[in-house]
This record gives sequence, structure tokens and C-alpha cells, in this order.
Amino acid sequence: MWAHTWLSVVPVLVGLLLALPLGWLARRYSFVYPPMMSITGVLYTVPSIALFVLIPPLVGLDPLSPLQVPIALSLYSTALLVRVVADGLAAVPQDTIAAATAIGFRPVNRFFKVELPIAVPVITAGLRVAIVANVSIVAVAGTIGMTNLGLLFDEGFKLSTDTPYYPPIVLGIVLCVLLALVLDALVVALDRSLTPWRRAVRR
Repeated sequence: MWAHTWLSVVPVLVGLLLALPLGWLARRYSFVYPPMMSITGVLYTVPSIALFVLIPPLVGLDPLSPLQVPIALSLYSTALLVRVVADGLAAVPQDTIAAATAIGFRPVNRFFKVELPIAVPVITAGLRVAIVANVSIVAVAGTIGMTNLGLLFDEGFKLSTDTPYYPPIVLGIVLCVLLALVLDALVVALDRSLTPWRRAVRR
């Protein structure tokens, strides 16, 4: 369970760190947006098994290296979150940006203290999708020997010689769903802690 959690969460954090500057570039320079969205869109459509196979020779890893899965998931997360970050920043009202500039915010301070906080709800919505998707994709890595909940599916298939043997498969599904729900709830809690003004508005 811990290995599955680590493989689901850490690549999303790496993807977010990469997506923030890339999303800002796509938002800041309009000519960057179309090609960047095309590249990330194509990358996200590559099947996970294919990416697991392609990464080792591309980066010089052993075919059974445990690093291939987090690298692949980091690429998937980045591809998904770049658009989310760009769209979240685009949703910041221009009047707000102009007001922040007028009272003396420099571009970097304005980004971290004004634009990024306002974009948090959009970004956390993307994080929820990315984490839940990773929980599912990590299970596929069990087919290449990675230690995670996917091994339960592999065990169930191996034991299903003449008749289907469902217990390990059902257990794997239940644990994956529970893990996804817990991680999703944590992201929702993070969103609420980072946007206290939204609760004040609702009141």
C-alpha cells in the first residue's frame, strides 16, 4: 500500500513543479500555448505500458529499473497539469492583476501572492484528477513486477487457470478505490486550507 501511495503522489508533486513554470509560459506568451498543449496532449495519450517500455532505453535505465514508473507518471502528471495551470492563471481577472501591479507588486511577487492563490481551485481540481489517474496507472505497473497493489491483479490472473479466481482481484480493486478516495479527500482538504476566503464568501 505504501509503495502504491508513494508512486501515486510523488510523480504528481514532480509534475506540479514542472507544470507551474510551463503553464506560466503558456499563459504569458500566447504563441507558446498551442504547441505546448499539442505536445502535452499527445504525451498524455501514449499508453502507460508503452511508456514503461520506452523510457528505459531513452534515459539509459535497466528495463526492470524501479525508476521507470515514477518517471513515466511524472511525465503524465506534467502533461495533464500544464493545461490546468495555464487555464487556472488565465482565469485570474485582469482587473485583479492590474490592481496588484498598481499597488506595487512586481511580476514575481504578483504571481506567487496574487495570481497563483486565485488559481488554486482550478489547480487542485487538476491535482485530484492526476492523483486518481496515477492510482489506476500504478496498478498497471504490477504487470512489470513493480511492488504495488497491481500485484494482486497479477496474482489473481495467474491463479485463474481453469476458472476465474476473483478474491485477489476484488481486493486489489477495493484497495485502489479506497486509496484514491483518501488521496482525493486530502487534496480537497488542501484546497480548503489554501483558499479560506472561499469559505468566507459562502457564509
